[in-house]
Amino acid sequence: MRGTPLMLQLLVVYFGPYYIFDIKIAKWYRMVAVIIGFVLNYAAYFAEIYRAGIESIPKGQYEAAKMLGYSKKQTFFKIILPQVIKRILPPVTNETITLVKDTSLAFVIAVTEMFTLASHMASKEASMMPFVAAGVFYYVFNLLVAVIMEKFEKKLDYYR
Repeated sequence: MRGTPLMLQLLVVYFGPYYIFDIKIAKWYRMVAVIIGFVLNYAAYFAEIYRAGIESIPKGQYEAAKMLGYSKKQTFFKIILPQVIKRILPPVTNETITLVKDTSLAFVIAVTEMFTLASHMASKEASMMPFVAAGVFYYVFNLLVAVIMEKFEKKLDYYR
């Protein structure tokens, strides 16, 4: 999943049922295909981030928890998970920002989203301003995501 482009995945999810199973594609399926495509794509990236975060915790943390009499469940939720969350927040922020930017790829299966609207308006008005407005929106939205995630990072940065 992580080795193929999101645009290709969206096309396969949308057109796959028709070409593979000969199922007629309903108009409402476009948005469903976009959601399925994005969920599958980003689930693969987020799973890798979480896996790397869990594996980055030193073995000594598990051994110390065992010596203190913690069960595996207690060890994970009280000791490991808080450290994992602290470590994975920066890459999760990056992936969230990338997700916001990738929403413009929904146009490949004719789902109307902001970039598509800006493109139509720009061609109708012969102006670049709709693209500028879309760019400003993407920037502001991603800045908001970055600021919120940075607050979480600072809140979890209790040992510095």
